[in-house]
Amino acid sequence: MSSRNFNVAVVGATGMVGRTILDVLKDRNFPIENLYLYSSAKSAGETVEFNGKNYVVEELTENSFDRDIDVAMFSAGGSISEKFAPIAVEKGVVVIDNSSYWRMFDEIPLVVPEVNPEAAFKHNGIIANPNCSTIQSVVPLRPLHEKLGIKRIVYSTYQAVSGSGVKGVADLENGTCENYPYSIRDNCIPHIDSFLENGYTKEEMKMIDETNKILEDDSIRVTATAVRVPIKNSHAVSINLEFENAFEMEEIFELLGNAPGVVVEDDVDNLIYPLEENTDGKDEVYVGRIRRDFSLENGINFWCVADNIRKGAATNTVQIAELVVSKL
Repeated sequence: MSSRNFNVAVVGATGMVGRTILDVLKDRNFPIENLYLYSSAKSAGETVEFNGKNYVVEELTENSFDRDIDVAMFSAGGSISEKFAPIAVEKGVVVIDNSSYWRMFDEIPLVVPEVNPEAAFKHNGIIANPNCSTIQSVVPLRPLHEKLGIKRIVYSTYQAVSGSGVKGVADLENGTCENYPYSIRDNCIPHIDSFLENGYTKEEMKMIDETNKILEDDSIRVTATAVRVPIKNSHAVSINLEFENAFEMEEIFELLGNAPGVVVEDDVDNLIYPLEENTDGKDEVYVGRIRRDFSLENGINFWCVADNIRKGAATNTVQIAELVVSKL
């Protein structure tokens, strides 16, 4: 990383992910010279503490990026990113965006630093942060694909309510149905985001399309079922893979054990496998229940768990920012 400090903006600073971005910036000692916090008019004026200093949150306007800002981390929704990211770029700011809006534009890199860090340096001012479940899935997939060649992926997600923001958490805690169509206290709801004409939800298609883009291989066949579950935080994904090449299970464990950002927890004799409560607040991706799929010639199953607000959003954003400033 560069030896100098940088001027950083956080857009959506009062939201769940925005506040976590601030926590991660502090935890990772990101080199900050000046920090600017932006939000909607509704939240503007709030005071946020960061590294022992109080900052007043400003309303995001078209003039917000007239000051000297190196990097802006956006977490305020697609419509805000669509409007304000290009304005920031015109002022010389590098934007790292958490919304889904920019992810599938060919000219916009979609980056997970453990997987495709080189893509972060091919931007034209905007870098997209992937979907939370995609991020945690591709981190362990990358070394497996490089060595064995992934032919097909079947994702089945178990996604926490924090992925819906404060309204989702409130539905779980209060037993209400303000955010979900059914009680999340009593159900696993196989419905995240809106349904498309093909019968999939937008969330499922995000995982499918983003996986191909990040792994830079459209030949991989991907399918997904995304389910909201009554867990406050941390997503789990059951991943089934079919490989081009034969393998021994020892090779799988070695590849995953050496993968950057991956922690293997797999000792079924002692009932050790990744759990949501143990990954809450962590930045790594945890994998376990690693086993051969006997229904395929070259297949495996494994269980993958990560904190969706940290690694699935805030931490990945800050990691991208670290890559960006390393070249400034």
